[in-house]
Amino acid sequence: MTDPTLVVWHDHSVARPRGKVVWLTGLSGSGKSTIANAVDVLLNQQGVPSYLLDGDNVRHGLNASPERLAPIHGEAFARRFGLGFGDEDREENIRRIAAVAELFCSAGLIVLTAFVSPFRRDRELARRYVESQGGPGDFVEVFVDTPLEVCERRDPKGLYQKARAGTLRNFTGIDSPYEPPAAPELHLAAGERSVAQLAGEVVDFLGFRSEPDGKPGS
Repeated sequence: MTDPTLVVWHDHSVARPRGKVVWLTGLSGSGKSTIANAVDVLLNQQGVPSYLLDGDNVRHGLNASPERLAPIHGEAFARRFGLGFGDEDREENIRRIAAVAELFCSAGLIVLTAFVSPFRRDRELARRYVESQGGPGDFVEVFVDTPLEVCERRDPKGLYQKARAGTLRNFTGIDSPYEPPAAPELHLAAGERSVAQLAGEVVDFLGFRSEPDGKPGS
């Protein structure tokens, strides 16, 4: 069947070594963004090109809500392209992020993503897409494993309180499920260790930990 859009793939003339997509997943308040930022700092200090895609930041632009899009683009456009937090919207949120992350990876960067990404299927589709463009090992799933009670106690945005009160629907861990990774490349017991320790563990896994002489590792 012929593609009616006539979209074809154009190979690039410049070949670049690929980076990696480091996909941090966990409950809201688990520390994903904080750990990812700390990893980004460590990599930057060693001269390793990296970029952080944060869940909240991306929803300000690329994956903006209908409410954000409507004043600029109109209600019909906003309903079609804006993303909320229902299951289908979450799936599309992750699909778009995987596509953007792969672009950064193809440019040779270590791409750090910090997204709840609650469903195994969506994370697996993200992995398949990234690895289909490069190969096995390009996608590193990091489970930021923080107990729900710890996340609720932190509640930096007051979201758990709203979810418990019933004023915030489809909130992961309360009235929407979180499916933990079955076999992540890296499992961080985030409720038991400091941010510095956890970030160091990620950097160690990637092979960029500084040696005593200050030079990057392998």
